[in-house]
Amino acid sequence: MPFLTRSFSRARSRALPTLALLLVSMFTLAACAAPGPAPAAPPSSGGAAAPPRAPGELLADYGLDGLDARQIVDRLDALPVADRPADLIASVRPDVLALSDGERELALPMPEEFYVSIAPYRSQTHECVFHSLTTCRGELANEAFRVVASDMATGETVLDEVRTSFDNGFVGLWLPRGAQFEVRITDADGATSAATVDTAALDAASCVTTMRLG
Repeated sequence: MPFLTRSFSRARSRALPTLALLLVSMFTLAACAAPGPAPAAPPSSGGAAAPPRAPGELLADYGLDGLDARQIVDRLDALPVADRPADLIASVRPDVLALSDGERELALPMPEEFYVSIAPYRSQTHECVFHSLTTCRGELANEAFRVVASDMATGETVLDEVRTSFDNGFVGLWLPRGAQFEVRITDADGATSAATVDTAALDAASCVTTMRLG
């Protein structure tokens, strides 16, 4: 069966300045799981307190230095669950990738494409709005699905591929911005589910957990 794909240009990798108030509000919005408590400070030895770690060092500390938002999204979402850093929260928003380790916060601009991560399910699911690359878990890990995405205004098929869900049970898609797409997912037994994915709204969800296969 032929598969149709569209290639898209990568956006710049320049990081946005840290915007404290913006990031605080972003990390309080819904995601698959709330960040855990910040690590406890080490006991005082009576000496001078250690200087706070700079936000700019956040990426380097997690082996992500030199990567742009798209590259970080692709890397973290594809990691085996056991290898995901437990103290790093990476939340996919329509405009930025928001990262925090409980001590530092950083926002990187998302590329021209819109990222949505979909967790098809058969019996178990959960509520989700913005995909958390390190904490979100879906029911169906490492399974093959046929994924078809069609522009609802033009009828154009922009994606038709067989994808294997990541170890966290999600299938990640990069879609053109500014449109609504019907995304249809079919498993190996022919069970299908469809959903509308909006890539135009400023608060568009990057996490879809409502697609029950049947």
